[in-house]
Amino acid sequence: MSRRCELTGKAVMTGNNVSHAKNRSRRRFLPNLCQVSLQSETLGRQVRFRISANALRTVEHRGGLDAFLMKAKKADLSSNAQRIKVLIEKAQTV
Repeated sequence: MSRRCELTGKAVMTGNNVSHAKNRSRRRFLPNLCQVSLQSETLGRQVRFRISANALRTVEHRGGLDAFLMKAKKADLSSNAQRIKVLIEKAQTV
């Protein structure tokens, strides 16, 4: 399983550890990923995602999973999130 947020696309970054003597060694910056179940009001069920803590705050700020997915770019979403977005769009049009 990749270390990538399913909703925002936030992934591992690389950089340097810099000591007091300015010695540099490579390191990895890992995203703060959480396994969460988010409620979709349109579908009437819960959906499990592996998302970053920052994305969880953004979902709550935008008013829930449905509102977040409607504004999200398709390129940032995982295949699972894209499938859920299509289901929500179909349910909202009916």
